[in-house]
Amino acid sequence: MSAMEFVLHDATLADGRRVDIHTVDGLVHEVRKAGRPIDGNLPGEELGGWLVLPAMAEPHAHLDKALTAESVPNRTGDLRGAIDAWVSAGAAGRFSYEDTAERAARAMELLLVHGVTAVRTHVNVGAGTESLRAVQEAALRMEGLMDVQIVALTSNPMTGPEGRANRAALAAAIEAGADLVGGCPHLDPDGPGLISHALEVASEAGIGVDLHVDEILDPSVLTVRELARQVIDTGFGYSVSAGHCVTLGMQQPDVQAEVAALVAEAGIRVFPLPQTNLFLQGRDHPSATPRGLTAIAALHEAGVLVAAGADNVQDPFNLVGRSDPLETAALLVMAGHQAPEDAYRMVSENAREALGLPESSIQPGDVADLVAIDAPSVRAAIADAPMSRRVFRRGVLVASSEQQARIHWPG
Repeated sequence: MSAMEFVLHDATLADGRRVDIHTVDGLVHEVRKAGRPIDGNLPGEELGGWLVLPAMAEPHAHLDKALTAESVPNRTGDLRGAIDAWVSAGAAGRFSYEDTAERAARAMELLLVHGVTAVRTHVNVGAGTESLRAVQEAALRMEGLMDVQIVALTSNPMTGPEGRANRAALAAAIEAGADLVGGCPHLDPDGPGLISHALEVASEAGIGVDLHVDEILDPSVLTVRELARQVIDTGFGYSVSAGHCVTLGMQQPDVQAEVAALVAEAGIRVFPLPQTNLFLQGRDHPSATPRGLTAIAALHEAGVLVAAGADNVQDPFNLVGRSDPLETAALLVMAGHQAPEDAYRMVSENAREALGLPESSIQPGDVADLVAIDAPSVRAAIADAPMSRRVFRRGVLVASSEQQARIHWPG
């Protein structure tokens, strides 16, 4: 079988170089100065100097909930209100299998058009596997376009006699093909017990763990420390991720450093989720409202892999959001005080690494998952979020969009 080759002509890299990117069989084969001869018969895309970056990845989504903001209103605007609204809608049979599959597929399409070629989504499984199977169907529709990982998000309680049904629901979700074990230990009556059970079940299944951790502003709660200790003590052999970790950002610097070092030792990946946490958190703090972000600087300093996601998109947990990681990156710059280049790395290369995917940093041998954006720099791409984009997966153009603007002068 002959090799599949493709050339991205006249691309601008983040360092300002104008290059041609030659891909072979889905990998970057060569990056050379723009205009130097490459076999003219090869298929390609003329980019006219557009910025080309590693494709983005969404490490923490909720595709089963996506695009329901109109039909499931959050009356109070906080996390409790969002949970109650979703539970009530589910109990009323508001969402069918078909509806969930359609919304999840639409949310994936929006991610793809914006430059995302991989997504990890949490899916509620406490009421059964219907939503899980619906999202699996949506993922099948995107086969060849996007890598999709599904986390079985359990209901509470998971521990004690009262948690028997929820533990059975998790077992059923794993049997149905969930890729990772999820859960919310800070909301369980026995948080350490939930962590222990999640690690045990995941180890038996040979899959990773991705938990919602400390999605609150109470600094007395620091479940991420317990998670790190258990991962270290058990020698858990698969990936562990912790989303939110809000209360770590509420600690004094010495505590942040101590816990971050423990998280690094455990090899836990941490996902700050600024969109949803800025929306949900802090409503009961009218003065000096906390931002609801984790201790990004301390985690970076300790060597923790930090990747950022949008979390929820246009649902009761986040009424807005456009399925564009550049929006997340902008919030990391503004609210998280990250440099634009670091913010972009957190929604692209770091996110891919956190999901266990191969590198796409535009070096020979890297996977050719790339996004071309009509912008002069990473900073400008984040600031303007232009919708003129080309998205390539494994060296193949899989999505494109154009943005047009015109001023109509009078007279």
